[in-house]
Amino acid sequence: MTLQIAALYHFCHISRPESVKAWLLPFCTANDIKGTLLLAKEGINGTVCGPQDGIAELIQLIQTRVINDSLSWKSAYHLNNPFRRMKVKLKKEIVTIGQCHVDPTKVVGEYVEPEMWNNILTDKDITVIDTRNDYEIAIGTFKDAVSPNTENFREFPDYVKSLHSKKKTKIAMFCTGGIRCEKASSLMLLEGFETVYHLKGGILAYLEKVPQADSLWEGECFVFDERVSVDHQLKKGKYKQCYGCRRPINEKDMSSPFYVKGVSCPYCYHSTTTKQKMRFKERQNQIDLSSQ
Repeated sequence: MTLQIAALYHFCHISRPESVKAWLLPFCTANDIKGTLLLAKEGINGTVCGPQDGIAELIQLIQTRVINDSLSWKSAYHLNNPFRRMKVKLKKEIVTIGQCHVDPTKVVGEYVEPEMWNNILTDKDITVIDTRNDYEIAIGTFKDAVSPNTENFREFPDYVKSLHSKKKTKIAMFCTGGIRCEKASSLMLLEGFETVYHLKGGILAYLEKVPQADSLWEGECFVFDERVSVDHQLKKGKYKQCYGCRRPINEKDMSSPFYVKGVSCPYCYHSTTTKQKMRFKERQNQIDLSSQ
């Protein structure tokens, strides 16, 4: 049976997130829906997968019982569920930027529909910033997009400070599903940037709505589930994931002498301490002995 994957988020005021979790988790479990949903007083965020009728009912419930509004979400299909269990987590933020004054329900940049995003990318007067992490950018991004060289989204406010002299520059941002660039746009407006755009629905919406022949996307898009990456057809990509550092890795990485399945890859091996490398080698020896 083909299962439906739903990637969703919505910024809104939720007075008692714990009361939402009390019915949301049992509903998903009863309908064989798996994945992760984050709840905070600022809204809901997550990706889930399950039978199409169960996903449809879940979306309806979120619209009527959680956000009291229509929900924009991205859909994809998969033969197997990329998630192992269902989790509903209570958080301070549904996407962590570490700046409590940032509130996308009050101020946010201008949305750009996916079909119009190429106009942004080809406008030489606009600086396009990829708000994702460096390991995500490494496997795919838009042509000529600027990388903030961050390892996590908490570092983005420091990157914004480095752009202090460019507050009159037109800025456009994008991310996987739209949530990080939306929150980033709120931060930049509060910091005094005058013109800020962001891609509505993120890369996933762009890949869904823009024909590949017209696409300015290069590579694959990292996703936070067992698919690891998706191609322009939103099908599972060619990357796997290192169990040590969780980075996406390809065939070249897995042919490295520093790659040990289930232990390490070239990226985490070279970034670890001597003591950790000794543990990697001990684990590799154990694997070699067990295979004899």
